[in-house]
Amino acid sequence: MRISVLFPHALRDRADLTALTALASLVGAGAADRLWLGQSLAVESHQALAWLAGTGQRIPVGLSVTLTALRHPFEAAAQAQSLAVLTGHRPVIGYGAGEPSLVGRLLGAPYARPAEAVADYVGAVRALLDGRSAGPPAPGPGSAAPGLRLPHGEPPPAVELGAGVLRPAMARAAGRVADVAITWMTPPRYVAEVLVPALAEGAATTGRVAAPPRVVTVVHAAVARPGRHPMVLAQHGAGRHLGAPHYADMLRRAGLHLDTRDPVAGARELVESGVFLYGSPDQLATELAAYGTAGVDEVVLNPAGVVLAHGWDAALADLTELLTRS
Repeated sequence: MRISVLFPHALRDRADLTALTALASLVGAGAADRLWLGQSLAVESHQALAWLAGTGQRIPVGLSVTLTALRHPFEAAAQAQSLAVLTGHRPVIGYGAGEPSLVGRLLGAPYARPAEAVADYVGAVRALLDGRSAGPPAPGPGSAAPGLRLPHGEPPPAVELGAGVLRPAMARAAGRVADVAITWMTPPRYVAEVLVPALAEGAATTGRVAAPPRVVTVVHAAVARPGRHPMVLAQHGAGRHLGAPHYADMLRRAGLHLDTRDPVAGARELVESGVFLYGSPDQLATELAAYGTAGVDEVVLNPAGVVLAHGWDAALADLTELLTRS
């Protein structure tokens, strides 16, 4: 199982770019397999990774996830191809539908079927990266346009396309078209018993039985140290997700007792269930190994709680210890 690292919040300024560079050095030194970013707008995520490559840090990178409503599939394919050329590695670009309210403000109406919208989008981006036309147009802004082909060199650079996956419907949709299923805060048992079978089911419908998407899971983790409290770290790191209906629904399906109106109790539930990992480096290495057993190909360490509560130096110390044990 591969172990990677996540820059845990949206990039805002040059101080964040300095922290991003420090995190990238863990990948450049071979301690971690890939550097991941989420959606960022003040400093746009694709551009931040291109900037990083321009500083000499030409490392494997991934996005988990960028929002489909923000760009046309043609532009998405051009951005993905550019990262492949600039980094010299196969990037992983994950796409997600985003909050319905945001989609409505960007496109005029929320997606009627978010899972199908993401699958169609990923399929259009894949066609363009492969040198084919994106296919027939779908209604609405951001839809594919027939006849368009993306200029690229020969051979075209390799890109892995992913979809953000939390629940079975999105897993089945991702199984049909994606190379990677990217999950957040999904317990190992839920991955093994719910998501992996749904990915395989989706893959089977398009003849991909032998090659369903590989699974990448983002995992909150913090090393136990004096002066730290795991529930405080969980609140800092996962508080926003605890209040999101789709995350709450996924966690309830996974057996957690979650009330979006009570983030304190939610943080306690994350810690007690092991969704937020807290302990010694050796303990955490053992718990991370359970994801590999569950079918996860790549775990992405998310240091958000430590970054927000104790700063970047503390987070980098945690990651360095965890990466040497895993």
